[in-house]
Amino acid sequence: MTLTTQSPFIEQQTRSAFAQSLTPKRPTLEGPPTFDTVEEERLHRKQRLAAALRIFGKLGYSESLAGHITARDPELLDHFWVNPLGRAFTRISVSDLILVNHDGEVVYGDAPVNQAAFAIHSQIHAARPDVVSAAHSHSIHGKALAVLQQEILPITQDALVFFEDNVVVPDFNGVVLDIEEGRRIARHLGDKRAAILANHGLLTVGGSVEEAVALYVVAERAAHVQLLAAAAGQLTFIDEQVARHTHEQSRSSRFGVWSGFANLWEEIVHEQPDLLD
Repeated sequence: MTLTTQSPFIEQQTRSAFAQSLTPKRPTLEGPPTFDTVEEERLHRKQRLAAALRIFGKLGYSESLAGHITARDPELLDHFWVNPLGRAFTRISVSDLILVNHDGEVVYGDAPVNQAAFAIHSQIHAARPDVVSAAHSHSIHGKALAVLQQEILPITQDALVFFEDNVVVPDFNGVVLDIEEGRRIARHLGDKRAAILANHGLLTVGGSVEEAVALYVVAERAAHVQLLAAAAGQLTFIDEQVARHTHEQSRSSRFGVWSGFANLWEEIVHEQPDLLD
């Protein structure tokens, strides 16, 4: 019996029309949008903010009246859009969002503001001009990590987004209703993108709603993995040099963490299109 081999390469003239039509391409993800008017940018931020709140609700990050996400207004830079007090995350739509000024007064919308949201977020927005959005809630695993007062540790690739970029804010001082406590949180946060508020929960910030919310989801999942791994055995830390390099890769990427929101947005808008009302 004689075995014959056939070349894996097909002569050009014998290829199908489909095969001959193929040419190399360089597809890329769509990057952060640009806007022609402030009205367009405001609507974009409000739509992403409403979607972010629905995402938090879907992922189980809400607890009673706790939790808030803000988006700095693109025109009135000392004002921010936020979810109203007492409205379920899972029901928030664009039309429900309220606008709060630097004195904590609601200037657009008919619902009250969560005083803790104003006390925390107003001071972060004031201290960090680079921050467009801040996200805070009492999600289960972030809250557990806050009880331990541990930073997010460099034990997984995903957690390296926060390598040398997260901090524990110590000393729980009760419900944050005082601006001075908000200032203390902002001071501890410094130039970092994530904070673990002792005995309280997680806080993340970003240059867009998309970034702040994507970071929060990564932080909550990193906290979950850290707690599971610590309960199961001894933690294995990633080499410091590798961790720093990987973190810098995530910061220097054209899209950064921004693109991590894209799939969350696609899914929630498909499932709950009424959020855009």
